[in-house]
Amino acid sequence: MLEELKDGEVIRKHLLIDGDGAGDDRRINLPVKSFIKWCNSGSQEEGYSQYQCMLSTLYQCEFSVGKTLLIYDMNLREMENYEKIYKEIECSIAGAHEKIAECKKQILQHHPDRHETLKELEALGKELEHLSHIKLELRRKQFHVLSTIHELQQTLETNDDKLSLHPRLTQKPLCSSG
Repeated sequence: MLEELKDGEVIRKHLLIDGDGAGDDRRINLPVKSFIKWCNSGSQEEGYSQYQCMLSTLYQCEFSVGKTLLIYDMNLREMENYEKIYKEIECSIAGAHEKIAECKKQILQHHPDRHETLKELEALGKELEHLSHIKLELRRKQFHVLSTIHELQQTLETNDDKLSLHPRLTQKPLCSSG
């Protein structure tokens, strides 16, 4: 168990030293080891070989730093680009909300609200009922007039029949003054 703790501690320290996990600790340790080997080299040829190895490692480190800086700059530009796109999207959304509100306003102006429409429908219903009542009364009166006309016609026909039965009443007067 103690050994597991030590292993965990070693891994944790290694991760802390390693930074973002790109092998930074190795890049630091390798030049240090190369420098120590160069200092301890016995012959000039071995020293020159160690010197070339150190230069190669330094060039690799410089290349890595340059690459990291380029990536960093690229990330900054991308962040600026994303912020610009984000602001454009926000403006588009705000514009869309304004357009939706304007369209709603136009629709509400074009169509009266429900309360007004119901009032108008109720008024029209009352007017229709009133007109139906007037029409019914008018028909009743027309029927009454027709009925009266029919009764008068029957009365006249009855009177005509009675007159035709009395020939004396239907004859013209014999004496004419004139």
